[in-house]
Order: sequence, then structure tokens, then C-alpha cells
Amino acid sequence: MGGPHALARAVRPLVDAIGAELVAPEAAGPDDVVLAWEGEEILAVRLPQLSDSLDRILAGLERTHGRPLAELGRKEKQQVVRALEARGAFSVRHGVETVAGALGVSRFTVYNYLNRENAAKGD
Repeated sequence: MGGPHALARAVRPLVDAIGAELVAPEAAGPDDVVLAWEGEEILAVRLPQLSDSLDRILAGLERTHGRPLAELGRKEKQQVVRALEARGAFSVRHGVETVAGALGVSRFTVYNYLNRENAAKGD
């Protein structure tokens, strides 16, 4: 039976969802994750850069909402910021700026949304 190994077929949806790339194990670099099956190295996963992941997450949120994030109302934008914070989006360099641009708001507004959420958690 030819074609991709069962492991490659099994992990493909996850790899695609996170924006990673499958590479041959012999082509793996030091930051790649090599996957083995029954003791044999089958493939390696090349993870995306964090900034690429943020772009992918934002695109996914646009698909979920069915329109550009900048067209969402204030409450929906606040929900998006909460979801992004939970996913670590603001630990990425220039994350606030990237999110602000996608939402069509200022960095100050994103920080206000974050501060409001953190204040609510403290209550």
C-alpha cells in the first residue's frame, strides 16, 4: 500500500490547523519535532513562527464570525480579545498591534479591553 504513512494521515489535520509543515525526518532541523512510529522515525513537524500563528488565529476568528473582525461590534471585539488572551496572543511580539489592526481599533483600546477583563477577574 503506497501513499502517506498512517501517522502522517493521522496528524495532518492538526498540522494544517496550526499552520505547521510536515518534513522528512532526515530534513528536520533542531526546532522541528520528529515523530516516530514503533521505533522508526516517520516524519517531522516544522512548527510555524508565533507571529504566523497569530495571523492564522485571526483568520480563523474572521471565518467563525463570518466577516472581518473590524466590522464586529464592541462587545464582540471584547470577546475576541478575551479569546486571544486565553490563547496567548499577547505574548507574541507586536501582538497588541497586530490584534488592534485586525479589529480596526487602537492599541489603547485593546489594552482597555484587556484591563477591563483583568479587573473583572479580580472581583
